Amino acid sequence: MKVTLVDYGAGNVPSVERALQRLEAVSERASSPDGISKAAALLLPGVGHYAALIRALDERGLRGPLTEAIGRGVPFLGICLGLQALYESSEEAPELAGLQLLPGHVRSLPDTVKLPHMGWNQLQPRRESRLLEGIGRGSYFYFAHSYAAASADADVVATCTHGTDFVAALEKENLCAVQFHPEKSGEAGARVLQNFLRMAA
Repeated sequence: MKVTLVDYGAGNVPSVERALQRLEAVSERASSPDGISKAAALLLPGVGHYAALIRALDERGLRGPLTEAIGRGVPFLGICLGLQALYESSEEAPELAGLQLLPGHVRSLPDTVKLPHMGWNQLQPRRESRLLEGIGRGSYFYFAHSYAAASADADVVATCTHGTDFVAALEKENLCAVQFHPEKSGEAGARVLQNFLRMAA
């Protein structure tokens, strides 16, 4: 199984590539509509500003091929901004529409806590999940963000708390996403990536 990394000109693509290499997974980058359309499995990494990601996807013509691939069942994993982009919109750039694959909106974390939320934090599992299989309760993952999704729907498999509860991981058929960075989260993060590879195989 070859994993196609959506390369939109920014983000944490090299660190994700290295994490996949450590798992002996084959990966390639795609920055064109054709590359996305041909993918057998897709991974959308993301760091930085929401507007930069959404504008880059639109300018490169990747929005349509990406949503079409997910719609026809291609396994997908979004990381950090790659999770936030799945919702309708974000307060970080309210003028831009997200991919609108999930209902709800991304909001700023409360200013009563230190922002950005950067460092290690624990997940609170919400239900059984193939993506989080084999990961012990109380495991820590690495986060780096100031915005998060607050949706409480059935697709959420784990939440996290920083000032408020937010979506830390979700799974809906072939669609998976995490707010944390598995490529920076040690053994637990490697297990998440391994689980996704197994789901995609």
